[in-house]
Amino acid sequence: MRPSRLESDFWHSCTAYIDGGSRGNPGIAGYGVHVVDERGQTLASLSEPLGIKTNNVAEYSALVAALKLARSKHCLELKVFADSELLVRQINGVYRVKNPDLKVLFEEARSMIAALKSFSIHHVPREENLEADRLANLAMDGRRKNSGSTPPASFPLQLSAIFQNGCFRPLDSVDLPENSRVYLNIIRSE
Repeated sequence: MRPSRLESDFWHSCTAYIDGGSRGNPGIAGYGVHVVDERGQTLASLSEPLGIKTNNVAEYSALVAALKLARSKHCLELKVFADSELLVRQINGVYRVKNPDLKVLFEEARSMIAALKSFSIHHVPREENLEADRLANLAMDGRRKNSGSTPPASFPLQLSAIFQNGCFRPLDSVDLPENSRVYLNIIRSE
């Protein structure tokens, strides 16, 4: 029996819809990546919390994740859609990258783009990027999705958090099952 396209290790061409966000800037951040084939069938969905980052770092992290996924699946032709005009214009060479944090991600992305046979990135309105936006919001809620099944976190788990506005906010990305009970040891208070 021939493996399905989802099970295949080879994607000749694919389209990635990407989005990153930050609740506060910087704030709780995450990204979403939704990859489809030429017929619009879902190939992969990724959602990754990033801890405390800026919105632009989250947007670039989504692009880097899409490029890494494409590389892992031997994708030769990648078309990307993003609702961040800044990201699209920087990658297309219209704007320069001045921020040092973005320069690192920009260079990482450019080196992976160079290895592709064909690459393009386009700006789309948020309304045309709904699935990537939904995945980014899942990530900012602290939930991870990986259609390639990510192993759960091992326990006991140590993470850093900050107490803001009556809530503890993790500083590290962590994948906890819904309704997990967390016990805190306060080490220091600033």
